[in-house]
Amino acid sequence: MTDSAPDSLIPYDEIVQEALRAVVSRVLGEVEKDGLPGEHHFYITFKTRAPDVDIPDHLMAKFPDEMTIVLQNRYWDLKVSADRFEVGLSFNQISSMLHIPFAAITSFVDPAVDFALQFHVDEVEGEMDDHEPAQNDGEQDETPELVDDGSNVVTVDFGKKK
Repeated sequence: MTDSAPDSLIPYDEIVQEALRAVVSRVLGEVEKDGLPGEHHFYITFKTRAPDVDIPDHLMAKFPDEMTIVLQNRYWDLKVSADRFEVGLSFNQISSMLHIPFAAITSFVDPAVDFALQFHVDEVEGEMDDHEPAQNDGEQDETPELVDDGSNVVTVDFGKKK
């Protein structure tokens, strides 16, 4: 008898990741229609070099690996489709349109209700430089403190065997 679990022929990790990304899609779709309700706002982190990410060159140069955007007070033209969203944001008073596939998202946080989802994104080939944390323009009280006990954080990583 062994302590290791048998290899699954069902890709549970991919199925769960896809379902949780659908949560992000649905939430953003409702915000597209009705705006942000109450004190809700989102911190969305994504891999800038993931397939089909489309952001301005100056942002790619500043954030060559990963970037966090804030949807709170100052955003425009939010459009959500089945596999991506696009949104207008301002960075150092420069207006920018970002096109982000849900598959590129590594975390989605709504600090107003201590809700967070974390995702696995396959690493993109190539060397990445260190960079400073991203913050788009807008009124922001402070960076959210996530609860360390994980009570409202869903992390999915079934540890794929290679």
